[in-house]
Amino acid sequence: MGERKIGLVATIAVAVVVLVGVSIALLAFDPRTTGADALRTGGLAAGSVVALYALWLNDRRRRVEEERQKTERQRHELENRRADLDRDRVADERFARAVELLGHEADQVRVGALHALAGLARSNPDYTQTVLDVLCSYLRRPFWHHRHSDNAPASAGTPLNTDDGPVQWSRDAKDGAERKLQVRLTAQRLIADLLPAAGDEAAPAYDLDLTNASLEYFDTSDRKIGSLILRYGKLFSDNNFSRCEFHGDVWFTGTTVGAGRLYGRFRCDDAVFHQRAWFPGVEFNGRASFRRTRFHGQTRFADSRFAGSVLMTRAEFHGPADFRSVRFEHDADLSGTTFHDEAQHTGITTSPDREVVLPDGWTAVRA
Repeated sequence: MGERKIGLVATIAVAVVVLVGVSIALLAFDPRTTGADALRTGGLAAGSVVALYALWLNDRRRRVEEERQKTERQRHELENRRADLDRDRVADERFARAVELLGHEADQVRVGALHALAGLARSNPDYTQTVLDVLCSYLRRPFWHHRHSDNAPASAGTPLNTDDGPVQWSRDAKDGAERKLQVRLTAQRLIADLLPAAGDEAAPAYDLDLTNASLEYFDTSDRKIGSLILRYGKLFSDNNFSRCEFHGDVWFTGTTVGAGRLYGRFRCDDAVFHQRAWFPGVEFNGRASFRRTRFHGQTRFADSRFAGSVLMTRAEFHGPADFRSVRFEHDADLSGTTFHDEAQHTGITTSPDREVVLPDGWTAVRA
């Protein structure tokens, strides 16, 4: 404030000096100039001095305002970074706590932990892949259920006395297996909920690793998936991958679909495999359906066994396809299937009392 007053006084003094000096100079050196003209010219010169000071003052005020705004932006950025760090810290604590609770004995606590993880992924998308990895890891844990097989152990570590016959499940063992199954079904539903919708080009394609997992009623229909690893998995009841878009490699090597007491149905209609689709050695004990499914990468069904009926009508294979040594033990319909690349189909076997429709030019051995 003091500098501004001094500057204003100095400017007024300079303006007065300019006014007087210009007026006197005009009167002294130009006889034609009247007193009024000299005073008016001097006033204009003095006004220019004042205007220059006003411009300088306005520029200085602008620079001060810019510095103030810059400082304010830096302060906001610092506060935002601090808030982000606080959110990350809280999210990390929530994540660690939820993962810890997944090992709780009470099934309702584990269900709550699963929902907490899913909520964390929804509120913080950066956690989505990590949460999906944890959910998949939970489903990869060893699991047996009395409805899946008569010959499975009654518990992971304590099989009951069988007297060389089928396992006799106690009521407590059945109840415990059922509670575990309900938790696992929750994990499966949450995985499907966290996956983006098929056709959403802006959404990331998340990967799923379900190696050796036991799944029942697993439904990811209409979802976008990156890579899917389901090697040596066990799928029971009805599992649905219809209208999925797989943007990464898909591995079902050695997977069993329906075994023991549950002959599962495998649905994969209208799906799109953009990369490799690997089904070698898969056992389809129930109905399998690949109607209108498109395979854009290398596809392999070699050594697979279809104990139930299979529908692969109007499927499209744009990459190399391998159907060598496939066994069709029930009805099979591959009519309308098109191959845009090499297709290997030697050693196919079919059941003599079943209706099997193969693509043109394919042959099979009745066995």
